[in-house]
Amino acid sequence: MSAPNPQGETIRLDKWLWFTRFFKSRSIAGQVCKAGKVRVSGTKVTKPSHALRVGDVLTFPAGNQLHVVRVLALGERRGPATEARTLFEQVEEPQRLAPPPDAKPPGARRPKGAGRPTKRERRQMDQLKDS
Repeated sequence: MSAPNPQGETIRLDKWLWFTRFFKSRSIAGQVCKAGKVRVSGTKVTKPSHALRVGDVLTFPAGNQLHVVRVLALGERRGPATEARTLFEQVEEPQRLAPPPDAKPPGARRPKGAGRPTKRERRQMDQLKDS
């Protein structure tokens, strides 16, 4: 990796999030930005093309965690994870996010190959759902 970029240089927000491996693809990083879920130094950002600089503090959800990170370097490529970790520092430990209120609880699972439930098994499942 090269030396950190000077303060004047910038990089697209979605590109940096992808470089640092917070998101699997750049398009997913862009979708999170468009949804308004990313804050740069406390300001909500809705454009994936937002210019990111060294020293900016980002707050965003990734997976089931809320990350607060400071940009240390802009990066030039999406390298290995060890290289990606040098581009940022955690300001706070990632916080676990609560599931959305409209999320369905995981359903009952049947062993693969068990076939259709019998009438008795269906009644038992219905009884469990109703209680």
